[in-house]
Amino acid sequence: MRVRVLLVEDDEGVADALADSLQARGHAVTSVRRGSDALSRHRDADLMLLDLTLPDMDGLEVLRKVRQVSAVPVLVLTARDDERDVVRGLRLGADDYLAKPIRLAELLARMDAVVRRAGAKSAPAPELVVFDDVEIDLGARRVVVGGAEIGLTTKEFEVLAVLAARPGTAVSRQQLMDEVWGDAYLAVSRSLDVHLTQLRAKLDRPGLLATIRGFGYRLGG
Repeated sequence: MRVRVLLVEDDEGVADALADSLQARGHAVTSVRRGSDALSRHRDADLMLLDLTLPDMDGLEVLRKVRQVSAVPVLVLTARDDERDVVRGLRLGADDYLAKPIRLAELLARMDAVVRRAGAKSAPAPELVVFDDVEIDLGARRVVVGGAEIGLTTKEFEVLAVLAARPGTAVSRQQLMDEVWGDAYLAVSRSLDVHLTQLRAKLDRPGLLATIRGFGYRLGG
């Protein structure tokens, strides 16, 4: 299967060799050297190959931040052989772990397994979400409250849509900002607060959009 790969590797020679090998097998590869670039570009990838030694931040910190906002499969590639790093990486949410030097056949097999597992976990989001007299049509981008359609701005609807796609599930502030603004680490937190206040006022259904203190928000019970 063709996979969009985000390769996060600070060694230019290793990155070029891996990218060439993966592209020769039909995969689309975007290569970056810095952790900050990984944080801003992970949404465009089906799989991240993440080195732990990066020039601007530790790869495990990149993994921790990505896992706050995204379930993109992450396969860690590293020269580190300390078992504590392996365990920490897996606990932080890495899907698999390969020590360098990388054997291409093993890498391809593990990539395939990780992507297939991720696909099996994912479920399609609902098109129509209903809570009592509130109807949220994600496909048509319409919201009806008490039989009357209400007007939402683009950002207000996008915030609501992220929550409605996971009805009854807690969604972190970081994930909301990442999905609506494209990068949780560049988005202005105050903007989210303003849109949520306006959204609650327009819905006029106390308790429908719940705040989970210290974490984020949930739509419905």
